[in-house]
Amino acid sequence: MTAPNTTELYTSHVPALATLCALGWSYMSPAECLATRGGPQGVLLTGVLIEELRQRTFEYKGKIWPLSTNAIDQIVRELASPPLNEGLLTANERLYNALTLGVTVTEFVEGKRCSVTVPIIDWRRPAANRFTVTEEMEVLAADGVHTRRPDIVGFVNGIPFLVIEAKRPDSGNPNKSMVDEGVSQMIRNQGQDEIPQLFAYAQLLLAIGMTRGRYGTIKTPKKFWALWREEVFDEAHFRRIKNEALETDPREALLRGRVAEVSAHFISLWSEEQAVTEQDRLLISLCAPDRLLDFIRTFTLFDRKIGRVAARHQQYFGIKALTERVRTVRPDGGRQGGVIWHTTGSGKSLTMVLLCKALLLDEALKNCRVIVVTDRRDLEKQLAGNFLTAGAFGSSVADRDSARAKASSGRDLARRIGRGAERIIFTIINKFASASKLPECHNDSADMIVLVDEGHRSQGGENHERMRKALYGCGV
Repeated sequence: MTAPNTTELYTSHVPALATLCALGWSYMSPAECLATRGGPQGVLLTGVLIEELRQRTFEYKGKIWPLSTNAIDQIVRELASPPLNEGLLTANERLYNALTLGVTVTEFVEGKRCSVTVPIIDWRRPAANRFTVTEEMEVLAADGVHTRRPDIVGFVNGIPFLVIEAKRPDSGNPNKSMVDEGVSQMIRNQGQDEIPQLFAYAQLLLAIGMTRGRYGTIKTPKKFWALWREEVFDEAHFRRIKNEALETDPREALLRGRVAEVSAHFISLWSEEQAVTEQDRLLISLCAPDRLLDFIRTFTLFDRKIGRVAARHQQYFGIKALTERVRTVRPDGGRQGGVIWHTTGSGKSLTMVLLCKALLLDEALKNCRVIVVTDRRDLEKQLAGNFLTAGAFGSSVADRDSARAKASSGRDLARRIGRGAERIIFTIINKFASASKLPECHNDSADMIVLVDEGHRSQGGENHERMRKALYGCGV
């Protein structure tokens, strides 16, 4: 009996490419990718990006116009010049803003000048974007004297979104994890003298090894690279993606040009049903085009203290359940409430910030206002600070803006509830004792969402009843 080949090419690398292709990614050979990038210095598939931008249109005075060549050139120049002189994190955030908000260009229509904001990614229609994956992508390091080759890089509309290091499952040393080695490699490659120009664009990073896998984003410390536990896709879904051939089987392209031994191995392997691995589960859970775009747009954020944060699986599915619950309107006009449980240190504040972001990006919920209720001043201060550093008040606000979001008294709270327009309000539950007695402290809008921190300590009693009276009809 022949022993199985456990090298990363056989166990992780090619199987990962096959899974991504089964998810809808198109394979591009390293040679074609190098030519499209214009050499090892470039990381954008410029030709693909230009082709996608040529399909963009804009409306002016009731008519639809195509983007001009000058506008397309302007967008490409802006995307091709990340401000790495300001640091990798800043460059990544600037590009993230361009990808999520669009790039504003100047157009001239019938002799009139107008400003047009052009979307780079169609976030709401994943199928309208082009997903391309390549391997062994050689990138010239910033010092100009060596290159690095990430195992797998995934592009969306020509922009490198996804970087993956694929490792064999077993190092032969019980004290050494190959996936951890992949994480260390990914962190090293972000260094100033390495290939930061690739990671300036990267939105999601994975280290995989057949039986294990972790994910993070740029500048994620090694100890915070996370496991994923899927709560929506069942085993039948994983098996179908793993084994169901597409109409045009992409696996032929994956094997083209490989040595005969490798091709023969996978042709034989793919002729029978394959078992689903932990690597497959991670890739299918996070890299399916619709899930990937949703995760990047809604479930990552930039925090001034922590850096870039990617949601853990419990935050992702918890917020999904929360928004679905909030979307449900009761017969009396109020929204349906609920409880989400956190352990100490599990990211409760970030869950709240990500929830606010999810509400803003949801067309049906974007007009919602949020009241964050705590039962202690130190918690109120801590939460307001967390919201500030995570960008909930905007990316360029000062500390005073989070202070202004806190109700200063019962009367101030009553005014904000009844006639205010603030998107986020912080208050201590005790302030409802005096606020609820004032006539202006009433708001029966279903768009007022209440987040009660440490809810187990304030679910009963007079203060709770006063809060419900003042906010009857809201999502309490």
